[in-house]
Amino acid sequence: MWKRLLSLRHWGHVFRRIWPLLRSPRVPLGEKLLFVVPALIYWIMPDLLNFIPIDDVTVTLLLMNWFTDRAERKYGA
Repeated sequence: MWKRLLSLRHWGHVFRRIWPLLRSPRVPLGEKLLFVVPALIYWIMPDLLNFIPIDDVTVTLLLMNWFTDRAERKYGA
């Protein structure tokens, strides 16, 4: 898992696929919200979530990775 998360090739794939997956009609809105809502909450309310010592960008990247893997596996979009 760590080898994949540290791979530039993997992150290139994630960055190329995130926007097409978010725009795809094959991926339901509920699935898209599973990525967008937590990312927005973490970006908008950092003071309320100060107990989590992870940078906003790191959280967003991890959510992007999770969403891309999940959407491609479930919907093949």
